[in-house]
Amino acid sequence: MTETPYFPRPLILAGAVAAGVLLALAMHMLGARIGLDLGGLWRNDTGTFMPVGSALAWWLIATVGFSGGYFIAAIMHSAVSGQLPKRMQRFLIVVGVLLLAGTGQAISGPSPVPSLSGALAGTAALCLGALMAFCGANFALRKA
Repeated sequence: MTETPYFPRPLILAGAVAAGVLLALAMHMLGARIGLDLGGLWRNDTGTFMPVGSALAWWLIATVGFSGGYFIAAIMHSAVSGQLPKRMQRFLIVVGVLLLAGTGQAISGPSPVPSLSGALAGTAALCLGALMAFCGANFALRKA
């Protein structure tokens, strides 16, 4: 009888967080391309309390980071224990590569935001994505 292979929990957690951060950054780049500006919350020139586009951008990045970390950790844990079929593993790899390639294609043009505010927004998206991906991955591993 074969024993299921052991995969260290910190390695699954690190892989899931890295993938969740990449997905959150991809969502930030795609959102900036369609006009969802993260920096809209700090502007004083708008007459409204909070621009809807910037709030939507923050929520999208947080949601994608959390769900990406959660699902990647669950998939990695299932793949290591042998519960995920090889065909599903290959399908998920192809989908991930196509998603990242599509994001690279979408952001290949010039940036719609100025460089300093774009760098600050990217850093904020990175931190938010990392925090939410860690929370999602940790939640998935505690549940498994």
